[in-house]
Amino acid sequence: MNSLGFDKPESATRVVVAMSGGVDSSVVAGLLRRQGYDVVGITLQLYDHAEAIRRKGACCAGQDIHDARNVAARLDMPHYVLDYESRFRDAVMEDFADSYMRGETPIPCIRCNQTVKFRDLLAAARDLDADCLATGHYVRRALGPDGDAQLLRGLDPRRDQSYFLYTTTREQLDYLRFPLGDLEKPVVRALAAEFGLDVAEKPDSQDICFVPNGDYASVVTRLRPEAAEPGEIVHSDGRVLGRHQGVIHYTVGQRKGIGIAAAEPLYVIRIDARARRVIVGPREALARVSVYLKELNWLDAAPLGPEGRAVSVKLRSAQPAVEAMLYPGPQAGEARLDLLRPEYGVAPGQAGVLYEADRLLGGGWITRSQDAQAEVAA
Repeated sequence: MNSLGFDKPESATRVVVAMSGGVDSSVVAGLLRRQGYDVVGITLQLYDHAEAIRRKGACCAGQDIHDARNVAARLDMPHYVLDYESRFRDAVMEDFADSYMRGETPIPCIRCNQTVKFRDLLAAARDLDADCLATGHYVRRALGPDGDAQLLRGLDPRRDQSYFLYTTTREQLDYLRFPLGDLEKPVVRALAAEFGLDVAEKPDSQDICFVPNGDYASVVTRLRPEAAEPGEIVHSDGRVLGRHQGVIHYTVGQRKGIGIAAAEPLYVIRIDARARRVIVGPREALARVSVYLKELNWLDAAPLGPEGRAVSVKLRSAQPAVEAMLYPGPQAGEARLDLLRPEYGVAPGQAGVLYEADRLLGGGWITRSQDAQAEVAA
């Protein structure tokens, strides 16, 4: 049994490596080449090449494609660039704009993993007769007591990327490999230098590759010009406090940049996109005790029963997990989280990602939440 779990020599095991042009995926290719695997690199061009080459720090386009090619040449391995621009626009960018139009706070990196990378790229790897697809994500894959593949948090909690991979299916997990899950970033950079790769000191790419300088509003406005329609800023007690220049400039939990002068600190409590209203109020109005999920992806072998399941849940990628009870919802793919303690700033469009200790159980998209007195719809 080789290190990737296949009962054959490394030289007879073909691995496709998803190469973004960054240090992480480059080191994955280097590690597998050093171990003697038959490695093929694939880089996805995800948006307009001519535009992308004018910006640094963007993955999957421009300079990064050039860097991935150079890494493949250095490692003496075949490398292909696939034009997925139209797929990326349809599955990720359009969904991103629509989510903001609904008053949500989207996470396009999860949609990208769910569609373009772990659906379309995985299919391309199978077409190349690869035994598996390897990526540079900081997560761990392990076999459970029944031999089923499980996804665990990365060993380095500062680098763990399991939140962004919760939509991975059990079938996909059988085919995926994550060689960096047991490593820390300084070790990865040292390996890149050891392999003689020019990307050893390359900065990490920004989280949302197609949003220049973090200006979400300009991207959404370009895709949906009607998104910049003005509306009212309303206090949770009903008072109209002012006007805004588009709900796309606001997210639930936001405090700075609301555009209202008040004696008390005000937070965005809710966004009513249909009425073009931004509802603000004191921090205590953000407290939520229940969270509702859709499109639940459940990875555990035991089904979620009506008695519920004790879980840890991350409600935002940068926040620690909190304790909750998870119950199935009235429709397939729906679920309800009852939080053991109130949480603040729960935003529709974000993900509720479920864990049991370090093991990823799955997750779903947050649709709405409920405070102690009344339900708040997205």
